[in-house]
Amino acid sequence: MSRKKLILFLMLISTTFTSGCWDKTELNEMAIVSAMGLDRNKEGKLVGTFQIINPSNVAGALQGGGGTNPPISIYRATGDNVLELDSIASTKISRDMYFAHANLIVIGEELAKEEGLNDIFDAFERSPEFRSTTRIVIARGVKARDIVEALTAIDKVSAEKVIKTIETTEKIQGGNISINLQEVIKNLISTGKEPIISGFTVKGNTGKEDKMENTMSSDIKANPNAAGIGVFKDGKLIDWLDGNKAIGSMWVLDRIVSTNINLDWEDKKDAVTYQVIRQKTNVSVKMENGKPKVFIKVRAEGDIREVNVPLNLNDTHVLIDIEKKLAKKLKKEMEDAVVRAQKNKADIFGFGEIMHENHPKEWKKIEKNWDDVSFPELEVDVQAETFIRRTGLRNKPYLSNLKKNDQ
Repeated sequence: MSRKKLILFLMLISTTFTSGCWDKTELNEMAIVSAMGLDRNKEGKLVGTFQIINPSNVAGALQGGGGTNPPISIYRATGDNVLELDSIASTKISRDMYFAHANLIVIGEELAKEEGLNDIFDAFERSPEFRSTTRIVIARGVKARDIVEALTAIDKVSAEKVIKTIETTEKIQGGNISINLQEVIKNLISTGKEPIISGFTVKGNTGKEDKMENTMSSDIKANPNAAGIGVFKDGKLIDWLDGNKAIGSMWVLDRIVSTNINLDWEDKKDAVTYQVIRQKTNVSVKMENGKPKVFIKVRAEGDIREVNVPLNLNDTHVLIDIEKKLAKKLKKEMEDAVVRAQKNKADIFGFGEIMHENHPKEWKKIEKNWDDVSFPELEVDVQAETFIRRTGLRNKPYLSNLKKNDQ
């Protein structure tokens, strides 16, 4: 047999091994998991809530139909660990559970406080199906199942509602943080940074969130809402940050995309609103007298978006005065956030990691007692600069004209 014929013969034989997909699974044989919630019951068992997508109902709803059929189905399982939950849940579902599209894990607040995260995420990290980019949230004031079971009006799959809400509030307000499985695990094993995770709750008539009629009214009776940022230490939830404390922490972390800063002016509260359009926060650690000192410098630029007092924004002196007041308020927000973290003895800002990178020899000496000893006593210097780039389509607010008419 010639060489050419031998090669052709081998190629023909090899096609018998490459044709078809011997381990294929059709779409109608899979139960696509979009979210998973974890709680602990009174008996001490782990309770898993699985959100399964109903593809035909989701497609119908997106096209304007959908009828009265829910876009998701909920299955629950009780066991001693995460893998056992998967096995028990499979006895209730007629299809293979597929986790490659699971983009949300919800951890119950009680579970996060009492037992922490260290023993939970191992199964997710080892799984070849679970994505490392899966988002993590903490169910605040409610069970994780309440978040997973919720039916929402605009985003038909509530897992998407949770993820988009967290992303939107971080982008527009800065009061939440979007964080994934990989980032949480990285912070859990780091000696120089503790994880923070956004909270989510259900506001309104709780108990109605899993009913279809909740989505059929213009006035949503039970609505899942973003609810602050959870602070962790040694893997356990120890505190919640809300309002300015949460936003101040995001400033230090350089995670602010846009946010509003309200200023009091004379006797009027929140009279001037400044919207940040861009910012940059730089953090450095220097050794002074044998001790680490942190320097935080932030530069913010933005626009005046609302004025409720008669101010002449054509006057440069007025603008400079506003910039000084804004910088002072921003500095205080950041300082308050640092003080709160030091009180919690939880370095959520990663000052320890910066110390490790810039001063590795000194870091080895204080690494073991960083959170409990060195971090709470750390001297932090905050400097803030704010600049007004635009004042909108009007320089003088119409309130100035109203005042003249009254006179």
